[in-house]
Amino acid sequence: MRLACIVEGHGEVQAVPVLLRRLASALDPTLALQVEQPIRITKSKLLQAGELERAVELAARKVGGGGAILILLDSDEDCPALLGPNLLGRASAVRGDVPISVVLAKHEFEAWFLAAAESLRGRRGLRTDLAPPAQPETVQGAKEWLADRMTGDRHYVETLDQPALAAIFDLAAARRADSFDKCWREMNRLITEITVRPTVPPTPSHPSDEHE
Repeated sequence: MRLACIVEGHGEVQAVPVLLRRLASALDPTLALQVEQPIRITKSKLLQAGELERAVELAARKVGGGGAILILLDSDEDCPALLGPNLLGRASAVRGDVPISVVLAKHEFEAWFLAAAESLRGRRGLRTDLAPPAQPETVQGAKEWLADRMTGDRHYVETLDQPALAAIFDLAAARRADSFDKCWREMNRLITEITVRPTVPPTPSHPSDEHE
């Protein structure tokens, strides 16, 4: 299974493939998932006319007709229920022949770590009594929430801590966050769709096209 992803941050370039492989293993332990090098493009640029479409075309060339595309962004101040369908409609209009999912982490990717905070106790400098907030997805500033609960002189470094925490946080516990539960369900849908589609070789792309 070949999966291309479109992300917005430097931390997600490393963290999202780690997370998607873990999800695939949890959903289907027999599946060999190949996550292509993520395409990074800032959210502000992605919202501009033609930019999402260009990124989707590049992603489709990476995986061929037998792959899938996952677009994973932070919702920030946008409403996921409004922005998500809009982005999916634009992406599907370009490559309706490829399974595509759009997942918007409510506020921030790190909100998913907050939902599974107990599983991160004592890891990456986090306190040993770490407990999740009552409503993890209402926290505006999840990175700061984590940083405030690090011991000693540790502070949250997105490019280092995000991939490391993505490798160890409790996936089941994180499903209490609605946007992560959607990520779980969307990965399940993509896996189901891909495994019944014929494989088409991907089109080679130039390495310089992968990042913005």
